Amino acid sequence: MALIALAADKGSPGVTTTAVALAAVWPRRALLAETDAAGGDLVYRSAAAHGGQLDPNTGMLSIAATARRGLAAAQLWDHAQPLAGGLEVLVGIGGSEQAAGLAGTWPTLGRAFAQLGESPHAPADVIADCGRINGDSPVLDLLPHASLVLLVSRTTPEALARVRDRSAALSTRLHGHQRGAAQLGTPLIGVLLVTEAGGAAKLVHQVNDMLMAAQTGARVVGSFAEDPAGAEQLAGRRRGRLDKSLLVRSARKVVVDIQQQYGGLWASGPTTGPQGPGAAPQDPARPAGAGR
Repeated sequence: MALIALAADKGSPGVTTTAVALAAVWPRRALLAETDAAGGDLVYRSAAAHGGQLDPNTGMLSIAATARRGLAAAQLWDHAQPLAGGLEVLVGIGGSEQAAGLAGTWPTLGRAFAQLGESPHAPADVIADCGRINGDSPVLDLLPHASLVLLVSRTTPEALARVRDRSAALSTRLHGHQRGAAQLGTPLIGVLLVTEAGGAAKLVHQVNDMLMAAQTGARVVGSFAEDPAGAEQLAGRRRGRLDKSLLVRSARKVVVDIQQQYGGLWASGPTTGPQGPGAAPQDPARPAGAGR
């Protein structure tokens, strides 16, 4: 099993929505971790399993004190909370002011996340929402422990130029200066495009060609549907058949593509999430999600 880290270069391409949707349909048990150094969103936008508010002090903030004394993977569950729908989450810090409490602990967190899949107590894959990153982001120290880093991008010319440059910079940081090294070592670097459904396949090929021509080492994993209605359902702000939404359907397709392209990086196992293999949150009126 594995740590899958999601991030963006700039703007708001939907990293949180993408991370929640992937975790909700993940074929094994998944732990969603809000590791954005600028602060998380779920505590404001999502209901807890008991119907009330998530506890902002239980999650990354409470882990900060524990991690300074060392952190075993199984201890992560002591700081997790279930969302409505059953998805388990490590709530992010309240804002960048609290990021100082995590200074120096990111490598420790990364190791614990990566080791959770082999933990004898409730093994799971970790889907980490890293938010926006740049060359100075402290969360970069978590990425070397990931099996796969996914950069989420919209498809405007400037967004594609940025994801090309960011993937090249990440490849250099994580794998050294050898061109295309991301194809050889871990973490591998992938790109998820947030786009309208029509013409997505052609665009995926074009962007993939661009990344290869630039020798970034990154590959396009697939595309996520631009689905505002589905995002609202995932956030619990709109009723409807979430499992039939373009958002969840594209999330399932992306998960299949990830398993086919990168599944050899982590051992398969019988463990499943609380919603079962490949399932979306069971109650569309109270989904396990967040907005963009």
